[in-house]
Amino acid sequence: MYKGILHTHYLVVTLFLLIYVIKTILLLSNKNDTLTTFTKKVKVPEMIISALFLITGIYLTTQLPFGGKYDYLFWIKLVMVFASIPIAIIGFKKGNKILAALSLLLITGAFGLAESFHKKKGIAKEAGIVANDGGKSLYEAKCGLCHGADGKLGVSGAKDLSQTQLDAASIKDIILHGKNSMQPIAVSDEEAGTIAEYVQGNLKGH
Repeated sequence: MYKGILHTHYLVVTLFLLIYVIKTILLLSNKNDTLTTFTKKVKVPEMIISALFLITGIYLTTQLPFGGKYDYLFWIKLVMVFASIPIAIIGFKKGNKILAALSLLLITGAFGLAESFHKKKGIAKEAGIVANDGGKSLYEAKCGLCHGADGKLGVSGAKDLSQTQLDAASIKDIILHGKNSMQPIAVSDEEAGTIAEYVQGNLKGH
C-alpha cells in the first residue's frame, strides 16, 4: 500500500507542477486568452490532482519516523507549500507575473526539500534498524559473501572468524584498511566498529 501511495504522490506532484509551469509560462508570455482557456479546461483535473496531492502527502507524512536533526526540512517544506497557495491564487487572478513566478518557485523548492527530507529520514530509519539488530545486517551485507553467516565459509581465502584470535579493535582496523588479499570494506568508522563487535560477540568461538 505504501509504495502504491508513494508512486501516486509522485505522479500527482509531477502533474501539479506541470500545470503550474504551463500556466506560469503563459502568463509570463502575455498569452492571457490562452491562459484563460487552459485554466478552464484543467479546472476539474487540477482540483482532483490537488486533492490527491494533499491526501497522499498527509499519508506519507504519517509513515515517517519523526524526531531527529532532519525534521526542520519538513517544516520548511510545509511553510513553502502553504505560502505558495495564496500567492498563486492572487498572482493568477490579478495577472501578477512576479507572484505567479514566486509561487512556482516555492512549490518547486518544496518538492525538492520533500525529496531530501524523505531520503534523509529513510537513511536514518535504516541505520536505526541496523543498530537495533546488533550489526547482523551490516555483517551479512558487507562480509557474509566471503565469510558466511557463521564466519566459516572461507570463500577466496577468507579467514574463519569463529577461530580468530583478534580483538574487536584489530578486526575493525582490518575492515577499514584491509589486510593481505582482503580489501578495505566501504563502511564508516562507526559501522566497522559495529561489525567488529558483532563478530566478537556472535561468531568468535562458535
